[in-house]
Amino acid sequence: MPKLTIDDLKKIKEQYKATFTLREGGYRAKVTVHMGTCGIAAGARDVMNSLIDEMSEKAITDIIVTTSGCAGLCSKEPMATVEMLNEAPVKYYSLNGEKIKKIFKEHIQAGKIVEEYALVVGSETAY
Repeated sequence: MPKLTIDDLKKIKEQYKATFTLREGGYRAKVTVHMGTCGIAAGARDVMNSLIDEMSEKAITDIIVTTSGCAGLCSKEPMATVEMLNEAPVKYYSLNGEKIKKIFKEHIQAGKIVEEYALVVGSETAY
């Protein structure tokens, strides 16, 4: 394994910082596209690419986009979770490129949950 350079360490620091900046007020939203094997097979790459394209077109820089593994609901994939600052997270299901663009426009930019695609609002607990 090659030795880490200063630039490698800076990249790791920025990735770590991006994960926690939402809580500190630096970003207004975080979108997690669930990309486990089931999500990828169902079209999660198209969802991710459409979201990134939409953000690039509009020069949006105050939103974190990240990925995760399977959310445990394979039949509902592709899924994405939208976390807005000081609001409960919303998990969207059965997505495609057009649906994530609508979610981006209506939920992330305008603050209105797209109920027709929402599976659950709030965090899941197991107690």
